[in-house]
Amino acid sequence: MRVAAVLTAAGSGSRLGHELPKALVDLGGATVVVRAARGLLASGVVDLLVVTVPAEHQGAFAAALTAGELEPDVPVTLVVGGASRQASVAAGLRELPADVDVVLVHDAARCLTPPAMVARVVAAVRAGHRAVVPTVAVTDTLVEVGPDGVRTVDRTTLRAVQTPQGFDRALLDRAHRAAADRAHDERQAATDDASLCAALGEPVATVDGADEAFKITTARDLAVARTLVKEDA
Repeated sequence: MRVAAVLTAAGSGSRLGHELPKALVDLGGATVVVRAARGLLASGVVDLLVVTVPAEHQGAFAAALTAGELEPDVPVTLVVGGASRQASVAAGLRELPADVDVVLVHDAARCLTPPAMVARVVAAVRAGHRAVVPTVAVTDTLVEVGPDGVRTVDRTTLRAVQTPQGFDRALLDRAHRAAADRAHDERQAATDDASLCAALGEPVATVDGADEAFKITTARDLAVARTLVKEDA
């Protein structure tokens, strides 16, 4: 039985101010998608990798991953993504062979995720948790805004969710089938896979996340990531 990772890289780079997709942006000599793939494979727990990409940039992604010096023994497949993240993950799931029993779903934009965090997620699934998410504590003061003003929310019970999220393959397949009618409308589609499993009544377990697993969304995020890469060089 094997572990597969679905790496979502079909998003645009519009909020970064780039014409290229975000995952093809250079980050210290390697593209974002290559750094994300390296992190997954360096964990030592991923047996195959499926990368979801925009149709119009398949060639560029293939070239980047081929030149990325990834683990030679781990098969890498490119799949055209869908109209939403949910649809893209579903497309990736359809490419997985029958002997995969654990699936990781990871955002390429979280390309500095430590390999040890990836291994923690898989270990938790192997221990019997069918849906697992890494989380970090919320440090900002949070308020709920209503017509009568604001109310401070108790942050001690709140966590920010990261990726990769890990799943029993049968559960994740079932969760995507149940929500398939929402997948092609970005306004209704799920923004993560754990929420699809929770909608079926499945408990979602947590493991420790990592500060480095932040999501690159804005130009400031990219600048922070480039600083961290330079410091590690």
